[in-house]
Amino acid sequence: MELFKRCLAEFMGTFTIVFGGCGAIAANQLSGGQIGHMGIATAFGLIVMTMIYATGHVSGGHLNPAVTLTFAGAKRFPWREVPCYIAFQCAGATTASLFLKATLTPFLALSQPDAILNLGVTAPIDGLFSTALAWEFVLTFLLMVVVVSVSTDYRAVGEMAGLAVGCVVWTEAIFAGIISGASMNPARSFGPALVSGDWNNFGAYVLGPILGAAAGMAFYRFISAGGQPPIK
Repeated sequence: MELFKRCLAEFMGTFTIVFGGCGAIAANQLSGGQIGHMGIATAFGLIVMTMIYATGHVSGGHLNPAVTLTFAGAKRFPWREVPCYIAFQCAGATTASLFLKATLTPFLALSQPDAILNLGVTAPIDGLFSTALAWEFVLTFLLMVVVVSVSTDYRAVGEMAGLAVGCVVWTEAIFAGIISGASMNPARSFGPALVSGDWNNFGAYVLGPILGAAAGMAFYRFISAGGQPPIK
């Protein structure tokens, strides 16, 4: 039952990230660009920060399969709980995408009859798998360095974890959102892809974040001289 409750927290957190972030993308389309790129980046940064504070003390506030897998690989999270966490994260993202499509498509049909609702499907600016893979790797590497620093190292100010991670997501979304979509999260990309049926370059949004997160964890453990010992 405790695992189920933590997975529900992951579901709610990931649902809210996609609902708020991808909802901003959809609302920007419906409003003719009134939110803008900066508004979308800010929505993602703020919602990630808020959900970490809301769920961190319950489930750890992973909200991202790449984070869950990396923590498990570093022996900071039990492998037996990984499938449940990832399933609920992806379910949360998918549910949010379904909600956006069901409730906003009718409005789009009234104003833009021939348009397709933008659910926030992640795509590289040049359409190349290699671009998405490279950018998502580096973006998630930087994100994971911050995540592991503020959440696992006793020398960091743990209370600032949500703010620090939210600021990284916000900053990276500002400049990289146009280039690769700045997903950094396989679940965030999975929901919109599944609901829209657009799987172009989706593999890059799984492989890039997972490899980037693993590299970020390894890099921080090296420069921090170990930090805290692994959780058994």
